[in-house]
Amino acid sequence: MNNKISYLLNTVRCIHRYSSVLTPKSSATTRKHILWIGRYRDPLGNVNFGKLLLNILPSLHGSSLRALSQKTDVYSTGTEALVSEKASQSSLEVEKLDDSGSFKPKHVGDHSDPFFTSLRKCTCPCDALDLASEAAVSIKHYTNSLTMAWRLFKNLSEEQQRYEKQLIFEHPVFVRLCQQLLRDARRMTRGDLVFSLHALVNLGVPQNTLLVQTLVRVCQEKLNQLDNRCISVLATTLAGMEKDKNVSALQAGLQLLVEQRISSIRDIFILQNLMKCLGKDAPVFLKKKLEMAVVREIDGLTFPNALRMFLALAAMNYCSLPILNPCSKKIQENVHDVPFRQLIHILEACHTLQYRNVKLFSALADYVNSTAYLWDKRQIILFLSACEILAFQPTELLDIFAEKVIEDPDFLNLKNLLIVLRVYSRLNHVPRVQKHLFFETLHSCLNKCLPQISNIELLKAVYSLGILGYLPHHALDELLQKDSKGELTLSDDLKEQNTVMFHSVKTCMELDSPSFTKPAFVLTENLSSLVPLNLRKAQEALIELLGDENMFRQNVRLPYRYHIDFEIRMDSDRKKVLPIAATDDHPDSHVQRLAFLFAPVSAFCLGTTHPQGKLAMKKRHLNKLGYHVILVRRALLLSASVLLAAQ
Repeated sequence: MNNKISYLLNTVRCIHRYSSVLTPKSSATTRKHILWIGRYRDPLGNVNFGKLLLNILPSLHGSSLRALSQKTDVYSTGTEALVSEKASQSSLEVEKLDDSGSFKPKHVGDHSDPFFTSLRKCTCPCDALDLASEAAVSIKHYTNSLTMAWRLFKNLSEEQQRYEKQLIFEHPVFVRLCQQLLRDARRMTRGDLVFSLHALVNLGVPQNTLLVQTLVRVCQEKLNQLDNRCISVLATTLAGMEKDKNVSALQAGLQLLVEQRISSIRDIFILQNLMKCLGKDAPVFLKKKLEMAVVREIDGLTFPNALRMFLALAAMNYCSLPILNPCSKKIQENVHDVPFRQLIHILEACHTLQYRNVKLFSALADYVNSTAYLWDKRQIILFLSACEILAFQPTELLDIFAEKVIEDPDFLNLKNLLIVLRVYSRLNHVPRVQKHLFFETLHSCLNKCLPQISNIELLKAVYSLGILGYLPHHALDELLQKDSKGELTLSDDLKEQNTVMFHSVKTCMELDSPSFTKPAFVLTENLSSLVPLNLRKAQEALIELLGDENMFRQNVRLPYRYHIDFEIRMDSDRKKVLPIAATDDHPDSHVQRLAFLFAPVSAFCLGTTHPQGKLAMKKRHLNKLGYHVILVRRALLLSASVLLAAQ
């Protein structure tokens, strides 16, 4: 019964829409009618829609908008061929071109034509389509209507886009418009051609339809006629399309054209779009040409261009300091105008480019910190996660977020909890106040998630808390119980990494236990007398400092699979270095053991001497074993004076 009612409603609906073509009605009335019938319905949700359209609109039967046989099924009707569930998003912010192809911001068509005057007054995509059904008499009217529909569509919220997309694809004029584009593809102006392709692709028209493929082929034929602005629009469109023969051929031709034209391009916005389109597969020489072209115009860099430049360089995977440094400075000067999503994009781009700018990261963190009350907790988690990937420690923000977790832990679902544990453990950040309460809150949240947590997630959670020196007893018991029953299955691809984590958890259980006492004697072993090449300078510096190789040990292995680079033994006042042979194998409480660890810069938080989680845990455990640990960054030029300063 419900199916019959649905069929009847859809039939009435289609008749109503078709009658609106003959007797134009306001777009608002039509939208209310459709949204009332099926507010959340997908355009492809009703399999009878294509049949209904064929019965009511026989003139559309046998539409030439059928799909090319590539990856999807052949579409039998125009509407079915034009509807897609995925509408790719674009950041292109350009306006329409006139017949000559020149750029005219925020203007559409000819001022003398009343059609374009009415088009500029449209407030939603269907208004533009309704106008096309009432007054369009030329291909330029149709192309401008389509472009205006896309421009209005992209400014809507995600929820509104879902509704409007359904209305656009079900609008009877949309099919007719697409048929008109197909017939007149080779007669379009260059501006109409590239903007129509851009609008169709971003509205979600399937790439393998005859319409889209025809426009791509025509773009190939007219490639040399395109001006710089059209090239920019086409580049942006291709960047959002999947690779196929026609797209790949057009991209190859576009790359050759860019090589010829690059010296004449003075617009940074166009250069950015070209960089995005060419991507990381562009030849190095072309990347350098684009870099020089941007540097040439860098004095005119605006704040929005600085934001987009990070994404453009990341798309090319090309780290250009002459571009990134001025962009970073511009962003720092206007940091309060950066949208939150752009904050994340900037940090992600810096990770891709391996660009480490502590001043930039600090400015972004200070901004988020000063406006933390405005952000949702999940947004702050995203920002902290992006910082963690860069090994950057925003200390004040981490403290503020810890307070938010203590005040309201209910927002921490399993996914967010694992991210928080990973961030704080890797950055080795312990809140300055209410440390124990913060750990207890995380432990409580973890206990609530135990029924739904996987074995690997449980291991990672316990490992993260172990790095911070906290033992979550209930979760730990659960982990050990699974291990004893053989239920702790580790994935093969990360088996070695997971085994190391599990060993670290067991080490934390023993060394971080309140009952553990400092051993009077630690069994050690010299692995080899050979020193790695990267520690030769350190060895020479110790010989220069102490005067004899017998005054220190090198390459020493300790219990719990720990290893130290050099060991020195001193008296309890640390005023005199004792020979190794005189104190070896003789426990003496008056002997102070010094462990030198030479760690790479990547083992410390960015721009600081603050050790990251694994190194901090190793230092803590060596302290428990009776060693005074001295951390030295390998990047330092080692000499006797450096080692003296380290002590």
